[in-house]
Amino acid sequence: MASKKILASQLPDAIKSILDEYAGEIEVNINEITAKVTKEGAKVLRAESKQKFKDVKLKRGRYGTGWTTQMETGRFSAQGTIYNKKYPGLPHLLEHGHAMRGGGRVKGKLHIEPVEKMVIENYEKVITDELERNS
Repeated sequence: MASKKILASQLPDAIKSILDEYAGEIEVNINEITAKVTKEGAKVLRAESKQKFKDVKLKRGRYGTGWTTQMETGRFSAQGTIYNKKYPGLPHLLEHGHAMRGGGRVKGKLHIEPVEKMVIENYEKVITDELERNS
């Protein structure tokens, strides 16, 4: 950054300008990182679901193909959501188990929780690396 002479009365505005510029750069980076990590998580979840639930064929296709992402961004915030568009209620039943019609219970198969943990760890690592790189 080039040095520039400013008056003492202009100091608050100059600091605010620098911080706004930095915040804008960080915001863009966080949005991009969130989108990238969320899409990677959906890709892993598609693969895991296809492998663990090969036999689950439903009316609209296979369960594993329904995973997709949605992004919500705001000023200094970004949220990525991974969800199953084809079968919105099914992931909970397959993850945690459910009761059967004739009695008894189907045991759940963990496939979302491990991917969720992986995505969170990856997100934290990438964000931390990016912030360190920009400071």
